[in-house]
Amino acid sequence: MPAILDEDETDGGPRSLSAARAPLSRLCLATRRVLPVADMMRFVVAPDGAIIPDLSRKLPGRGAWVGATRADFDAALKKKAFGRAFKGRGKAAPDLADLVDRLIYKDALAALSLANKAGRVVTGHTKVEAALGTGDVLVVLNASDARPDGVRKLNALLRQVEAAGFRAAAVVDCFPGIDLDLALGRSNVVHAALLAHPTAKGFLERCHRLSRWRTGTSIGETLGQGPNLSHGNDLSHGADLPHDPGRMQGTDTE
Repeated sequence: MPAILDEDETDGGPRSLSAARAPLSRLCLATRRVLPVADMMRFVVAPDGAIIPDLSRKLPGRGAWVGATRADFDAALKKKAFGRAFKGRGKAAPDLADLVDRLIYKDALAALSLANKAGRVVTGHTKVEAALGTGDVLVVLNASDARPDGVRKLNALLRQVEAAGFRAAAVVDCFPGIDLDLALGRSNVVHAALLAHPTAKGFLERCHRLSRWRTGTSIGETLGQGPNLSHGNDLSHGADLPHDPGRMQGTDTE
């Protein structure tokens, strides 16, 4: 039988869980399900009374937890669950969901920048092809505005590499080129590869979080065993950005 849960919906967690498990699981305000904190979003009340997301799960104060999907968040708002969890304190701004979306998106790009600073990112179609041949690639990154023929060539090579028994690389193509340029500090980035490293893993984890927030699921399997995060699921913010006429769309500089 399912455990009978206490009404505590904040950082204390459901009291029916053992002390050893309590720090790892929380009760979702929207669904009333107990979920691992890795699959959840924490919210706190800021000093000004606004309810804000806590992506790092480290902000001080009483925290309320929701499944890390926009659907669960919207359901929690509809049920006025935040008011119950915060005992009437705090107010959710009308654009809070959009704020969460922007923060998750920017956090993923910040992780990409960190991987680049660690020297684990190569850019340019030719260099990505060479990196795939080493079997050391964790993520293949295509700009969402990349030319289809370049993407098809890399996808074909990915299948060959996986068939040869090498690591199955994740494919991420939800970021427009202008965002990749800014994150990597280079011009006209269309194709890139992240080599196996903790910083590359951190970027991929944040891509999973972005996918889960917007679609309700983590990155799906589309190329061999490698996961794929596609702009086909409307995960790109490129439409919100000004067009840069100096940028050569879909063309690598290396």
